[in-house]
Amino acid sequence: MYKVFFKDRTVYFGDNFSKVFGRNNGLFYKFNNLQELTELVHAFYDLKRIDKLFIFHDDILTLFDEFKACFTYVEAAGGVVMRPDKTFLIMKRNGLWDLPKGKLEKGESNEDAAIREVEEETGLKGLRIVNPILSTFHTYQITEDMRLKKTKWYEMAYDGDEEGTPQEEENITEIRWVEKGKTDFIRKKTYPSVLDVLYIRDLL
Repeated sequence: MYKVFFKDRTVYFGDNFSKVFGRNNGLFYKFNNLQELTELVHAFYDLKRIDKLFIFHDDILTLFDEFKACFTYVEAAGGVVMRPDKTFLIMKRNGLWDLPKGKLEKGESNEDAAIREVEEETGLKGLRIVNPILSTFHTYQITEDMRLKKTKWYEMAYDGDEEGTPQEEENITEIRWVEKGKTDFIRKKTYPSVLDVLYIRDLL
């Protein structure tokens, strides 16, 4: 099942209404057409008290393509940087704990973008990709332009001894290396998508 984060709320996509309906609370919608879906997306932005939206269709891939058409679609890549001592890198951006990531440049692969963006935002060099982790989706708005961002996440290895340098022009103010499990301070002030990445990587 796909899911998309609307800040601290979530949109889920599925093909089995009866299975999901009995287990969850929220707003449920069976896909009919793109215009209706677009209006629903705009309405969900304003329905702040509804935490979950479930959208159903027999073909989830087609449904998600229709959902993407409601937004300007952006692709990004980033990473969870690990040192040999098993600590991982977290950084504070705009007052929230985040993982380094950024948009793909034209013609750039996900892997190349992930390395470039992590190096730019942390000042670390010599990173190497170990494994893909997962992809996350979240929405944001710039003036009247609603955007859907897909971020492809990778586990990266760093064998150097630098602590890292925050990229201040990206509003990054702190870099910290964290031990697995000692993450309560992150949980209290981060994004749901970041928690998903750290959970899948078994770092929480």
